[in-house]
Amino acid sequence: MSLGSKIAWDDTILPFQLDKSNVRGRVVRLDSALDAILSQHDYPAPIEALVAEASILTALIGPAIKLRWKLSLQVRGKGPARLIATDYFAPRQEGEPAHVRAYASFDRERLQPDKDAFSQIGEGYFAILIDQGPGTEPYSGLTPIAGNALADCAQTYFEQSEQLPTRFALTAEREADGWRAGGVMIQKLPATGGASGPAGASKDDDLADWQRVNARLEMVRSDELVGPNIHPTDMLIRLFEAEQPRVFDPHPVHFGCTCSEAKVRQTLSIYSRKDISRMTTEAGVVTADCQFCGAHYELAPETLGFEATEGPGDGR
Repeated sequence: MSLGSKIAWDDTILPFQLDKSNVRGRVVRLDSALDAILSQHDYPAPIEALVAEASILTALIGPAIKLRWKLSLQVRGKGPARLIATDYFAPRQEGEPAHVRAYASFDRERLQPDKDAFSQIGEGYFAILIDQGPGTEPYSGLTPIAGNALADCAQTYFEQSEQLPTRFALTAEREADGWRAGGVMIQKLPATGGASGPAGASKDDDLADWQRVNARLEMVRSDELVGPNIHPTDMLIRLFEAEQPRVFDPHPVHFGCTCSEAKVRQTLSIYSRKDISRMTTEAGVVTADCQFCGAHYELAPETLGFEATEGPGDGR
């Protein structure tokens, strides 16, 4: 593969459909996007692995929903990995990239290097939150932490909350020049041919189709998921040629954060002057750091809270 074709598939989401088996899916490659997410922090290896897996899942699930603004994935546990939080922001306009961001909160002293990453979460829950923007009611769905990976939790969520059989295959690798990661998501579409299923197929045939596609997905190789030397389209043909794969236009996904000074000020607008004074450092400023992108804000206390005596543009 030439350098040009390698770049063409980096940080992309490729939708596809398997016409013979009535299955839809997506292939995602996260490369510089995941590298940007993880380079913001000095995470231990188990936390990096969890953030990488959650980021891939979010990039796969986000486009599967008719999303106008944001889909969030949150994993909360009682183990040393306390929180994994990711966001997928839908493209603002057709042709523009989607954006992903992620961060983790963890107890470094409780991490157990000899155990796998998923076990560091412990008892907890896996949540998907959908926010379609101002004027809408956010939706959230929860499922307990169970299985052997975050992908297992996501599969359970779709089966219980959406009644859509769903499977994932994911992998992430840290190489000398940065992270390479990828994944495949498949979903069994509802039958469209009445009680007998699509194209007159029986329910037994429909189940057999799903089981056959699942078996093929289990044959995917890690080098096919992460590239860069194998096109996603070549992978789909190798795995699912008999299922009549049909691909749609790929679209880009980048790292991106929505934090801003204005949003920090809005968050602090509920506090009194006394509260703001408690937040003020010895240097005479109120500081805030974005967990997602590492942006650092320093704000004059007299411009903050509902008792502010100066506007944002006044004073220092």
